[in-house]
Amino acid sequence: MLEMNSTLLLEVALDLANSINNEDRFDRLLSSIRKAINCDAVVLLAFQTEQLKPLAIQGLAPDTLGRRFKLDDHPRLAQICSGKHPVRFPSDSTLPDPYDGLLLAKEGDLPVHSCMGLPLYSDNQLMGVVTLDSLQPNAFSDIPERTLQLITALSAATLKTAIQLKALEQRAQQAQELVQELTHEALTRDGGELIGNSPVMLALKSDIQLVAGSDYSVLILGKTGTGKELVARTLHQLSARRQQPLVHINCASIPETLAESELFGHAKGAFSGAEKARPGKFRLADGGTIFLDEVGELPLSVQSKLLRVLQSGEIQPVGKDSVASVNVRVIAATNRDLAEEVRLGRFRADLYHRLSVYPISVPELKDREQDILLLAGFFLEVTARKLGIRQLKLRPDAQASLLDYPWPGNVRELEHVISRASLKASRGSEHQDIISLSAQDLDLDRQADNFQTPATHLAPAENAMPPVDLEGLKTMTETFQKNHIIAALQHSSGNWTLAAKHLELDRANLTRLAKRLGISIEKKVKPQ
Repeated sequence: MLEMNSTLLLEVALDLANSINNEDRFDRLLSSIRKAINCDAVVLLAFQTEQLKPLAIQGLAPDTLGRRFKLDDHPRLAQICSGKHPVRFPSDSTLPDPYDGLLLAKEGDLPVHSCMGLPLYSDNQLMGVVTLDSLQPNAFSDIPERTLQLITALSAATLKTAIQLKALEQRAQQAQELVQELTHEALTRDGGELIGNSPVMLALKSDIQLVAGSDYSVLILGKTGTGKELVARTLHQLSARRQQPLVHINCASIPETLAESELFGHAKGAFSGAEKARPGKFRLADGGTIFLDEVGELPLSVQSKLLRVLQSGEIQPVGKDSVASVNVRVIAATNRDLAEEVRLGRFRADLYHRLSVYPISVPELKDREQDILLLAGFFLEVTARKLGIRQLKLRPDAQASLLDYPWPGNVRELEHVISRASLKASRGSEHQDIISLSAQDLDLDRQADNFQTPATHLAPAENAMPPVDLEGLKTMTETFQKNHIIAALQHSSGNWTLAAKHLELDRANLTRLAKRLGISIEKKVKPQ
């Protein structure tokens, strides 16, 4: 293989200079590497405390971007990270390849092949790595050392520039610059990272960055399973209080008679069973953050005490006449419509306004179509570790099934689906290193049935209405939906985005519904 010449190096540098964002910059870098070195797959990964996070891929399955590779589980990656020089693995190396079964150019297990890794350093600190794979054995053996040095330097400079630009962008948005990355525990625990690049997730991350550095109370709104606890944890980790405690309390799980004591503490003998004094969650969170999950479940009697803490920073333990001062940031979450709860008299209006100084809405998974495979990749990697399986992957039909499903249970449902499907697929496959999940393993049709509202069994009543033809009702509903969508498309001259706006639907949901109803999304619609 020829040594990288100065003309190609200049071409690469100019190409990178024209990049408009980090995603584009990384993609151009990988394309440039493939111009210099013929390979079937190339990956740029960032180093994050004992794990590697893919930033850009070429030649691998799309769910690879959602995976997080723990170095303890992937000896090849660990070896690349352990030194400062390029690592060329022998074609017959017995070390498992982290991308086994993920190469687009090869279905199934990787045969004897070539693998190489380049560690990327800046100021003697490991920033990331570049990995290259080729199905041709010994493909990297004759690459001049000078070529590898140039590619390594170019990749390290690109990654460093991207990191610096990211920091500058954050300061420009008046977000508090991170003094340090999220703690190891927050990054590596299951579901400890906000994964997603969809527009709604980028907007959510922007909101989090904006408000994290303040001491404002935050009210997190979202359906069950969307990840409200993860948002709260991220807000704390990005705040100036990140070295202080984060105390989580599920308000729905506290008996009403013990809610006040649980939050504010009690004196010895304050009530039957209070054999010793207890500090309460607010005292434990002093200096840090308290996360009140399902805050809408708090009884009205406790809501007034919570309001006092927000207004004056004072708590009064049960059974004590004196008050104590605490310095606590309050983050609350609910899946209820608190404004409606206020209207119905079940939640205090003044507390609602105090909690919602900065409301944050967590999007549903059905509105994050671009993130589904990334999240699936993350859960596949986590599940593989739990089950002791070297590699879990999705077949094309499984990917399509995941993208077509509406996800009423949100991210939590996706996690459970992946876990169940992995367990099912691994049954009888104990001797396989790579296990592929099919649409049948996911069994999303049955999953959808579980979310249907169960029929209500009523005793027969006099003058009851005659039985409804349920099949006829279903047909009538679909006909109504179909005609309504067609009318909106005709009114919008075939513009799906405009039609979705008229129908008050997300465009992706509209096209999915149209496909199910048999409406062509490519040809011009005709009146029914």
